[in-house]
Amino acid sequence: MTSQTKPVDHELIEAAAHVARTRCRGDNHTMAAAARARDGRIVTAVNAYHFTGGPCAELVVVGAAAAQGVYELETIVAVGDRGRGVVPPCARYRQVLLDYFPGLGVIVGDGDRVPAVPVTDLLPETYVWADHQLDAG
Repeated sequence: MTSQTKPVDHELIEAAAHVARTRCRGDNHTMAAAARARDGRIVTAVNAYHFTGGPCAELVVVGAAAAQGVYELETIVAVGDRGRGVVPPCARYRQVLLDYFPGLGVIVGDGDRVPAVPVTDLLPETYVWADHQLDAG
């Protein structure tokens, strides 16, 4: 791991925690995510749980960002409802985040220990989807 942590964006954590407290209701919405755009804006979203495997909050925030014209995210965090705190992304969404934003910082940990690490550190020896696409020319 190259593990060069970034300064923790406490405002981003609080934005996700606020959404988790105020918008997550019942079993369908149990996680909130917040992402900071390169221009400083914060985009938030909640997961859409479904027994068939609905998207996690991190994926929903990527879509919400695009819907708002935000295509460059710098940092992301997910927070669980009922005061569960910061929750790191699962392997599936680590891969998605890497493919969309290879320079992304991901806030992991909880309490006093909430480092923001490069997404590449979360997937050592990673597969990069774009590296395996045929050139269109």
